[in-house]
Amino acid sequence: MALKIRLARGGSKKRPYYQIVVADARSPRDGRFLEKVGSWNPMLAKDNEKRVELNAERIKHWLSNGAIATDRVLKFLNDAGLATRDARNNPEKAKPGKKALERIKEKEQKAADAAAAAADAA
Repeated sequence: MALKIRLARGGSKKRPYYQIVVADARSPRDGRFLEKVGSWNPMLAKDNEKRVELNAERIKHWLSNGAIATDRVLKFLNDAGLATRDARNNPEKAKPGKKALERIKEKEQKAADAAAAAADAA
């Protein structure tokens, strides 16, 4: 049985609250889980100590038994010093797309044409 340490959503509409749970990877997001090991309340300020609460002892137990944390939970565990998460870097994501590059070239061409026309008129 593949185990995951992941988030299960609770709370009302537009007021999310998440429980950090250990669940079978095949069970639904808010469905059956084995144990609740923490919580995350994104509505609280980032410096609030109650924003992320973790049961470190139980998380260590489940990690040693083969549970794999999802990326968001791994971020919380990394901040708490319970696990390590490699920093991600995708420089390609920030680059403009093909159409945006075409629009930029078109704009530069129009500016160059306008400058040439202004130089010819003077």
